[in-house]
Amino acid sequence: MMRTNKLGYAAVIGMEAYLSRSVEKRLYELIKLRASILNGCGFCVDMHATAGAKHGIPQRTMHAVGAWQHARNLFEPKEHAALALTDAITKLGPDTVTDEIWDAAAEHFDDAQLGAIVMAICTINVWNRIAIATEMAPPLDDKHPIV
Repeated sequence: MMRTNKLGYAAVIGMEAYLSRSVEKRLYELIKLRASILNGCGFCVDMHATAGAKHGIPQRTMHAVGAWQHARNLFEPKEHAALALTDAITKLGPDTVTDEIWDAAAEHFDDAQLGAIVMAICTINVWNRIAIATEMAPPLDDKHPIV
């Protein structure tokens, strides 16, 4: 993608740069990890679990992202709301982004924050689709060992 569509890739990088300044780091990594799990993107799951650890997110919390609804005590209420919104936007359908899900998120985030979170969810979904379409795999080398 970076070699074949430089302008498109740069646009997504630009979104990433904006969002990394607009969404709290812990929340952003949880959103990216959750969407990547839902989309089955092994490359992105590995990347965001690794990044989450570097940002100080406890391993138990990151492991629980896959079943956050049943491990609510490992997440803050605002994270519940953001993860529910991530699920709804990532699994689009007629009844996914309900008023209940949106209103729960709006209790924790103002309009600007909600807008950034929606864009964050959309952007990780773009990255997931790029990584899956181009068959990206988690790196495994001296810089990226299995520890």
